[in-house]
Amino acid sequence: MSKGEIAERVVRYVVSEIVDEPDAVELEMVDDGEDSAVAEVRTAKSDMGRVIGRRGRVARAIRTLAGAAGDEEGIDVQVEFLD
Repeated sequence: MSKGEIAERVVRYVVSEIVDEPDAVELEMVDDGEDSAVAEVRTAKSDMGRVIGRRGRVARAIRTLAGAAGDEEGIDVQVEFLD
């Protein structure tokens, strides 16, 4: 299992379920040091608002889930939403 695989699966699943165009979801895990990784999430432009949510609540929830998944692997996982 590669570093951040659990977090990647969790983030990909949650984001794909939220958006209208799940086929447009792109997720790349970037190694950010020995014990950390960054999940870079891209969606269709029309779906980015759904993923971020009002006042960033959905984005915050996704980051919390990714952090919990990273804890299972013993790493720190950050999530960045890119357009």
